[in-house]
Amino acid sequence: MSFKDIIKKSVLESFTGSNITTTMVCVTLAITVILALYIFVVYYLSTRKTFYNKTFNVSLMAIAVITASIILAMQSNLAISLGMVGALSIVRFRTAVKDPKDLVFLFWSISVGIICGAGIYEIAIIASLIVTIGIFALELTPVGTASSILVVNCGSLEMEEQIMEIVKPASRHSSVKSRTASVAGADFVIECRAKNASEMLQKLQALDGITGVSLLAHDGEVNF
Repeated sequence: MSFKDIIKKSVLESFTGSNITTTMVCVTLAITVILALYIFVVYYLSTRKTFYNKTFNVSLMAIAVITASIILAMQSNLAISLGMVGALSIVRFRTAVKDPKDLVFLFWSISVGIICGAGIYEIAIIASLIVTIGIFALELTPVGTASSILVVNCGSLEMEEQIMEIVKPASRHSSVKSRTASVAGADFVIECRAKNASEMLQKLQALDGITGVSLLAHDGEVNF
């Protein structure tokens, strides 16, 4: 047998199915489902209920199982693996991710599917435990208090100095973010971290020319 025949035989053998039994497929998918359920529970417990999306959580489970199935299929036949690469290369995902932490769970789910599909279950289990510990441990780290948005409605822009004379002593941090002038008067948008919000609002309302004062909380950048 020539070298050319050996190469030809090896290529042809690669297009035939490998030794992937039904038992191996069932075990792989069963372990993947268990880890996918584990990811489902971790996502539910670690996500703030305001931003919890059950549809996304269910999708994480499905992604892990589907990815494991694809890896098993790619291992069984070279022709299928090439077809999978071609098919997946034209797929475009345009769903916006609202919380950056969702990306962690998305890649976690895909990774579990790939690792389980490759049959390296120990890595998938250990990596999942490490990721879980990291997520909950970092959630316990203290964060700074987010600044509030103070909206002051007054008669004219000339009142800015009087307003800031009250806001600065009553705040740990303060800065004017917006000034708006109109026929009816002027509006100031001030970012501040008030020491005593009620007292500051009362002093602002006592100024002549102030028509309205509002203090709003927001989840923006944190100032330390």
